[in-house]
Amino acid sequence: MDSLKSHIFCYKAPLKIRANMYKEILKKNIELIIAILLFFIAIITDSIINIIILLLYFIILIEIVKAVSNFIQEKKVQLRQLIDAFIVLSLREFIVNVVKINKENINTFESLFSSSTNFHILIFSGVLIFLFFLRWLSVKTTPENICNISSCDERC
Repeated sequence: MDSLKSHIFCYKAPLKIRANMYKEILKKNIELIIAILLFFIAIITDSIINIIILLLYFIILIEIVKAVSNFIQEKKVQLRQLIDAFIVLSLREFIVNVVKINKENINTFESLFSSSTNFHILIFSGVLIFLFFLRWLSVKTTPENICNISSCDERC
């Protein structure tokens, strides 16, 4: 009887190890699993663009809430978070306009300025380049980064 119990116990140990292994895989890859699920839902419902736009709105709200909570807790505004929110908002508008442009023909350079949709895409492209430049500047001019580059003195 003891050998039977020990034999059953031996089979329980690998099951627990496998369950823990699956939990670790799930913890490490939760974003990938959610993205795959959303992708399949988008393919089935034929609404990929709508799901992307809604997720971008969600990211915008997360960035704004992060900025406000950081301001309340630390009494300072981190420019990086606000720039990120504006980048995501501009990307959302850019995607919406690019989806609209699929119905128009662009044969010459002048045709870019003839349509309002084409003109909006040019404007949002410039805004995105400017915001990415601001993002780069905000990273390069943070006090932590300046202290790492220059010799650390009393200011850091």
